[in-house]
Amino acid sequence: MELVRAVVLGIVQGLTEFLPISSTAHLRIVPALAGWDDPGAAFTAVTQLGTMAAVLAYFRADLWRITTAWLRSWRDPAARSSLDARMGWYLIVGTVPIVVFGFAFRDQIETGARDLRLIGSTLILLGLVLLVAERVGRHRRGLDELTPGHGLAIGLAQSLALVPGVSRSGSTITAGLFLGYTRAAAARYSFLLSVPAVVLSGLFELKDVGAGDSYGVAATAVATVLAFVVGYASIAWLLRFLVDHSTAVFVAYRVGLGALVLVLVATGAVSAR
Repeated sequence: MELVRAVVLGIVQGLTEFLPISSTAHLRIVPALAGWDDPGAAFTAVTQLGTMAAVLAYFRADLWRITTAWLRSWRDPAARSSLDARMGWYLIVGTVPIVVFGFAFRDQIETGARDLRLIGSTLILLGLVLLVAERVGRHRRGLDELTPGHGLAIGLAQSLALVPGVSRSGSTITAGLFLGYTRAAAARYSFLLSVPAVVLSGLFELKDVGAGDSYGVAATAVATVLAFVVGYASIAWLLRFLVDHSTAVFVAYRVGLGALVLVLVATGAVSAR
């Protein structure tokens, strides 16, 4: 049964990591609805390495270009003005907030923050904020207009995803829309910005795999591989979808799921913890 659960949760992780609906929330909600134990923060963080591998594979050309341009800019001042070199700095600056807050609140993230009442509430709240961003955003800016201030602002929004239910892609895409970026540009920067944060989080939690409330090493490995395969397909689909569609469908889903979770907890159908 542990392997079956790992397969289900690996697919859930891959489907929800890049959509603005919170993979962490789903890895908490699905087991609760199925009557399974909470897989734990360590399982969640390590399976995110699978979806992060999907980002690395999908954006390998972009990441290589950004890395080489950033390194070249150290010895060639003329190269510092290129978009790729600047993007390297933006990704570093944008990652600082989540590292600081993640370390400062690591204990709360692994315990009290996994309460289903909090998750249901944040699903609804961030969904409504995303709806506002969709309505007031100008949807004009491309990544070539990204600034250090915008990079930091989106990075601060990413740190909100430490609370389950907020969603890393949801918070960063929302911030990008508020700042006037197109949906596709906001999503692309969101994916690139997630690389250092999720890699660091997953590596930090590796030590806890197989211990406490985590699944075993084999089951976690299976879930991680499935998360990679499904996550890769999810990235490709979302980038195409956002070119011609709004995020309204994700808003409706978030609000509906959040309301369902709160009702189930209030009626005692599932335990908040």
